[in-house]
Amino acid sequence: MDAMEEDPIIATSSSFPEGVFDTQPEGTPSYVPPPSSAPIPTSSREFRDIQVKVHIRRPERDSWVYLGRALVSQEIAGQSSRVVVRSMSSGKVMVSFGELSDLQAEKRGNFVVIGCVEGSRVVSWSLNALNNSDTLRLLASIELACYRCRLALIDPRNHAKMRRRIERVIKDDKRRRHKRRKDQDAMIDAFSKQNLDEGDMEPNS
Repeated sequence: MDAMEEDPIIATSSSFPEGVFDTQPEGTPSYVPPPSSAPIPTSSREFRDIQVKVHIRRPERDSWVYLGRALVSQEIAGQSSRVVVRSMSSGKVMVSFGELSDLQAEKRGNFVVIGCVEGSRVVSWSLNALNNSDTLRLLASIELACYRCRLALIDPRNHAKMRRRIERVIKDDKRRRHKRRKDQDAMIDAFSKQNLDEGDMEPNS
């Protein structure tokens, strides 16, 4: 669900605009930047794991299934990162979200609900954090890892098109679920009325 790749923008960028030192007088030594004493950021910057309760709603299903408690961590490598959800009981990875994940995340109370688009289907994950602060950190981590910020800079038109497609698939899935629920409620009401009518009928003596 994720991929690590070199950022083409950073790889081709220059520290100084082209032509800045072209007008130096003859014999003037080229500018050499002094060595920086500031520490270079590394991928080991601290991220406090977030404890959550995990639910999943599989495609064409209307109910959530509880999977257990998990720890959410953010793994950073170079310019890319991913969010990993690991079971607290087994330590196994339940799911991970990265830059190649087609998803939409939203906050609902202390829940972060993540709709993952797989073709025309949607797998929904619900991560229930302990408090509002952890919920906001969790949402920010997912958006940072998965919303393809670099693609938005390199190809904003394609990025916007991709976001619209994800939103459309999730919206269609939500509409189908509401229709199934409405049809199911109508069927239950019809059976209830039928049983009441049969109960009101008295047998002939």
